[in-house]
Amino acid sequence: MYRFAESTADAGGTMGQTAARPLRADAERSVRMILEAAERLLSKDPGASMEQIAAEAGVSRATIHRRFAHRGALTDALALSAARRLAQAVDDGRPATAPPLVALHRITANVLEVKGAWTFALSLPAAPGSEAAALHETMAQSCVAVLERARAEGLVDASADLDWLQRVYYALLGETLHGDPDDAGTDPDALAARVVDTFLHGAGPRA
Repeated sequence: MYRFAESTADAGGTMGQTAARPLRADAERSVRMILEAAERLLSKDPGASMEQIAAEAGVSRATIHRRFAHRGALTDALALSAARRLAQAVDDGRPATAPPLVALHRITANVLEVKGAWTFALSLPAAPGSEAAALHETMAQSCVAVLERARAEGLVDASADLDWLQRVYYALLGETLHGDPDDAGTDPDALAARVVDTFLHGAGPRA
């Protein structure tokens, strides 16, 4: 879905070499720590240096430069890792097999959880032709497929413009992430219920 992410070793793009199993596990762990630290730090300070990210991750400068040759490689890996997480969140909602209303709620809750945790990474543009771009396109197709099934079951009007509905749904997701963090109803399931209810019924009075 909307810029709807885990093989962190692959996300690093620098770990294709054959290695003994314990070393690979250690390498995967360091990549994961670096990506998580990059998300935390860059969401607060987009200009943070590689050295600052290494310190946040608790690894040496040599380690971060061994895993990522330059800053662009790190942000590319960050965007891809987040896209994979998001794609998994969508898949876990069973867009093609769960009842449309169930799928819509599950996907919404899952996506809100991932997007809330990876705000910076998911704001990064996916390079045309990249795996991240392909994942986002697949997620967009899943969104339309769920909406088509919802329309077929009468959850939305038969004449509804699905492209427009998709944009409205994305907008609701985006605005939901800008909510009040002190709101008691900010757990993903509660927020998903709000989003789906507003999406399907608008602000009009309930029968």
